Amino acid sequence: MPHPDHPEFRIKLPGVDLVARGRLLDTIGNNGSPKFLLLEGSSVTATDWPKLGDYGRRLRAELRSDWSLVDDRPGYWVANRDIECNSPSAAATVVLGYNAGGPETWRTADGHPLSDYLPGSWRVPHKAWLVRGSNVSGHNLVRRLWLADGIVSLSGAHLPPLDESDPTKSALRSYIEEGYEGSATYSQKHGLVDDIHAFLTQMRVGDTVVTLADGLLHLGEIDGPAEQTDSPGGLSNLRRKAGWQPEGLPYENLPEEVQQKLSVQHDVVDLTPIADVLVRLRTPVAISAPAVDLPPEEAKELALPPVDEALAGELLVDGTDWLEEVRELLLEERQLVFYGPPGTGKTYLAMKLAEHFGGGPEQVKLVQFHPSYAYEDFFEGFRPVEDPETHDVAFRLTAGPLRELADLASREGNRHVPHFLIIDEINRANLAKVFGELYFLLEYRRKSVRLTYSGDDFALPPNLFVIGTMNTADRSIALVDAAMRRRFAFVELSPRTEPTRGLLHRWLEREQLDPEPARLLDALNERIGDPDFAIGPSYLMKPGIDADNRLRRVWRTKILPLLEEHHYGEGEDIEARYGLDALRKSLP
Repeated sequence: MPHPDHPEFRIKLPGVDLVARGRLLDTIGNNGSPKFLLLEGSSVTATDWPKLGDYGRRLRAELRSDWSLVDDRPGYWVANRDIECNSPSAAATVVLGYNAGGPETWRTADGHPLSDYLPGSWRVPHKAWLVRGSNVSGHNLVRRLWLADGIVSLSGAHLPPLDESDPTKSALRSYIEEGYEGSATYSQKHGLVDDIHAFLTQMRVGDTVVTLADGLLHLGEIDGPAEQTDSPGGLSNLRRKAGWQPEGLPYENLPEEVQQKLSVQHDVVDLTPIADVLVRLRTPVAISAPAVDLPPEEAKELALPPVDEALAGELLVDGTDWLEEVRELLLEERQLVFYGPPGTGKTYLAMKLAEHFGGGPEQVKLVQFHPSYAYEDFFEGFRPVEDPETHDVAFRLTAGPLRELADLASREGNRHVPHFLIIDEINRANLAKVFGELYFLLEYRRKSVRLTYSGDDFALPPNLFVIGTMNTADRSIALVDAAMRRRFAFVELSPRTEPTRGLLHRWLEREQLDPEPARLLDALNERIGDPDFAIGPSYLMKPGIDADNRLRRVWRTKILPLLEEHHYGEGEDIEARYGLDALRKSLP
């Protein structure tokens, strides 16, 4: 019979106003999942999609043959009776015509997934948790209670007595709605459900637990089951026994990946992704002789490869001092901007250095900003996506280039490998609009923020570096706001400074070409005067540029149009002032 404590669940069929309805049964199917009743009158798609498995095809065929599913409108069937299915997933597969996960597909009228109504399932054997207790309604329970009494606790001041030791999220939601009515916002109630569910049902004896107090990280281990008890003011009436280490670790000495996770703003935070790091902090490492003669494993720490004369020679940079300064800036700041007039090699250098420091192009992603570029393009947002099976179009949360690269950089085994995001023309977009809350993370790399769309707590991984390029002829460097200046180191690439100043001379010498184009470019930039509108050497770094016809064509079609735009409306005779013939007459 239908489970008396569970509501009716629904699936809305894609692209039409048809709905399937069902209820959980109080009996268990042969796969260990509760059975599910697909209710009479439920709509079912008539199409067997390519990804439908053999079991689903056979089940749908049997239901058709015994008239349990009969024709309805074109392309759809309807349930002619209540149909008992072995599991919610089997029922969802019958309805949709392809293999579907029932716990997430079936939802209540309020949108809550069926999984909220199922008991806790298998989880990894060892997990790690952060539980906050240094400021519980103004009280430092870590110092006053936890360390002294060997416990860890949560506040549940308005939580009614619980009838079960392992409540589902649905049951907890009901308890919290009852107890916190009028005393907590919807968002606060949602957070309470997640925190209390994790504390009561997800934590297990043997899990690592940590907390922060007075600038110290305290590490311990869960020693007992959850208990609900009375406490003064309801500050600690959900408790577990915990064995704490006698000494805390200074926060500033913790690994950066630990600091990032500790910045997540919840009372209970799942730290399982860094559980191995916490175990190493908690457990002294015994030193013993190796059982076999193996070479020592190299330490996998984040570092940028050194620069050398070979790299300087490849990039035609005069010496290694400038390259070493860029390397040090990246390690210190994590993000910098190459700025200068057009043709100074900003994007080229950014890509070459990123590939060198990252170990190859697979660790480098390039995006170009423009005036209509937005947060949804750059990080994540809802975009129209066509279902490959039903061909219905729906808006789905989609990752942008920064989210993709950050997820790649933060994977286990990748955290010591530098990854680079190159943002070409970074000053052509509205940066506050593009970065959103991520602007904060550019300055505070050891913190995390709650994301606008997914709601995830996100931190920029320490091995993610950002190099931007900025054309000063397009928008003056003076127009960059103070917030961006504070978050990026700015490195000038200009014909008046190295490594750009002598670049064309060095390139012509390497290519064994006449040096005249370099002398003409120097004379041109002296006449221009304004360093933001100087002409970079890359316009002339082309094969055969020492041939007069080739040089004149580049000068006429690439360089003079830039100067005409610069002097627009001034009545300047561009050819007379900047033409090749005029410049050649000025050369000694």
